[in-house]
Amino acid sequence: MAANIKYTEKNTECLLDIATDVIRILTQAGETLGVAESLTGGGLMTALTSVPGASAVFRGGVVSYATPLKQLLLNVDADLIAKEGVIHGEVASQMAEGARKVSTFDDSGTTWGIGTTGVAGPTPQDGKPVGMVFIGIASPGGSRGLGPFHFAGSREQVREATVMEALWQLRQMLRTQSAEG
Repeated sequence: MAANIKYTEKNTECLLDIATDVIRILTQAGETLGVAESLTGGGLMTALTSVPGASAVFRGGVVSYATPLKQLLLNVDADLIAKEGVIHGEVASQMAEGARKVSTFDDSGTTWGIGTTGVAGPTPQDGKPVGMVFIGIASPGGSRGLGPFHFAGSREQVREATVMEALWQLRQMLRTQSAEG
C-alpha cells in the first residue's frame, strides 16, 4: 500500500517565520487562536509561543493524545470516532472547533482554532499508514478538515511537517481573510 501513496512535499520555510507571520496577522486583525493537538504533542503550542508577543493572541490549547480526551475535552463525536477512527478530516475539524471553545473565557470567544490528528509512527493506526495527517481549522465562519496529507520520514519528521503545514494553512486562510476584508 505504501507504494501507492503520494507524499506531501515538506514545507521548506522556517517554522519561526511562519509562526511569526501567524502571530503578526492575528495581532493586526485583533483575533485570537487556540489549538488542539494529538500527534504533534504540543509542537504547535511550542512554535507559537516561541514568537515574542504571542501572548497577545495565543490563548492556549489541549494535547488530547488519548482518544477519550478528544471526546471529553474537545467534544469530538464518539460515533464519528467509532465509525472512522481518530485519523479523519472531520475529527480534525471537530478538534479545531473544540480548541476554540476550551480557550474561550470572560465571554470573549476565541477566533481561530487548529486541530491536528494523524499517524506519526512507527506503526500504522486504525488501518491508516504512517505519515497520514489531517489538520482542522475553525473560525466563526465554520470549520473544515484538510487532508489527508502524507508526510515521509521518521516519527519526529512527520510531527515537524505537521506543525509546519498546520501553521502554513492557517497563515494562508488569514491572508485570504485579510485580503477580502
